[in-house]
Amino acid sequence: MTATLVSPARIGKAAVGALGMLAVATGALESVVTPTLPLLQRELDMSPAEGALLSIMLLITGALVTPVAGKLGDRYGGKRVLIRLMAVVCAGGLVSALAPNLPVLLLGQVLQGAMVGALPLSFILVREHLPAGESKVAIGVVSGLFVGGGMAGTLSAGPVAEELSRHWMFALPTIAVIGATILVNRLMPHDPPGRSDGAGVDWPGLVLLSGTLATLMLMLALAPDIGSQPLVLGALIVVLAAFVIGWTAVERRAASPMVDLRMLARPAVWTSCVLTFVICFGTSVAVHLVPQLFAVSADEYGFGAGATEIGFFLLPGAVAASLAGPIGGIGARRFGSRAVVTAGIVIMAAALIALAVVHTEAWHLVIGKMLIALANGLCVTALVTSTATSVDQGDTGVATSLVLVTRVVGYAVGVQVSGAILTAGAPAGSDVPAESAFVTGFVIAGAVTALSLLVTRTMSKGTKE
Repeated sequence: MTATLVSPARIGKAAVGALGMLAVATGALESVVTPTLPLLQRELDMSPAEGALLSIMLLITGALVTPVAGKLGDRYGGKRVLIRLMAVVCAGGLVSALAPNLPVLLLGQVLQGAMVGALPLSFILVREHLPAGESKVAIGVVSGLFVGGGMAGTLSAGPVAEELSRHWMFALPTIAVIGATILVNRLMPHDPPGRSDGAGVDWPGLVLLSGTLATLMLMLALAPDIGSQPLVLGALIVVLAAFVIGWTAVERRAASPMVDLRMLARPAVWTSCVLTFVICFGTSVAVHLVPQLFAVSADEYGFGAGATEIGFFLLPGAVAASLAGPIGGIGARRFGSRAVVTAGIVIMAAALIALAVVHTEAWHLVIGKMLIALANGLCVTALVTSTATSVDQGDTGVATSLVLVTRVVGYAVGVQVSGAILTAGAPAGSDVPAESAFVTGFVIAGAVTALSLLVTRTMSKGTKE
């Protein structure tokens, strides 16, 4: 019996517009924590290490959900999976909005992390329902709107939290996500399930990787006090080692592993992963330390900035990050990936060291954060391009997923390390870290970033036009 192939229905501007509205709303919801982290730490009585944990939960969940979402989309259809993931995101936003304490807020952020896996599904839907030329335009529009939503969230989170409450800064974008999800469900036609590769989702690998990341983050969060509890440290090291060994064994034997570790044997892939980890480590240290430094009282050594002012101070960095992707892509084509990555690393290392030496004026931090965001975008774009073009076409997804996981781990480790440094640097009886703690964080990040120049020497130059 011959199966009849049904061409996907064409979608109009209204459906693309609904996806764009969803991108704006999710971008805003994703970005509200960073500018308001000092405010959240005060209201929920969090240490800097606990604040660091809060700021990375969404990203970690997203890294775990993304590869699973793609497989489920192939099996059940992109729209069906997208709507269900956005339902999880909406639930997470409501939990965050109603959270009375840190554990509940962490749960809300974990649920919100599903948005990272949902957004690529929207791009798949656009490609299925539009011709190639129109789909590229639509994907560009949706991507740009997501970045715009992130900027809107960065700017609006502070005023909403200060004038209304921290609850509303989660509630308002969540309401927008709910509305946009309803529109997408009504306007986007159903797509038939794609052809599955016959292998199921690597659930054991997902569970073990989740345990690995959770244990690692817990160790870093407890680092400032771990010296007085050596038995706890020893237990965590044993648990972490068990998770890593178990995950490695499962991934090497899985028919369709979540992360194909055999791909790491290729020089181009492991080089990209090492560089991605280091670059994201350096970036995340700045992402965490700069808002904290803005919030320190002007009577001490900071600027006494509120959440609204911090949002405005961070905006140039968000703009630089949005421009870095296209610039990095053009640079990689013209000069090669290695040249772009090298330039980005030099810019980032110089900016981090400069922030350690000079941070007495607000514009010092604004310019430094902007340069770091630009450098990060240049490097990540060039590394993803280099990785994707250095493997066979059928291995592109596997190789880039390794870079994605490495990116999340680097970001999470950097944030947690900087949070631990600030917590350890707070004098007894004070919630304000010593200025030397910020200097130490910037110097460590700058030194680690600079050392990665030794790895760039092993990169291929990349294709030039």
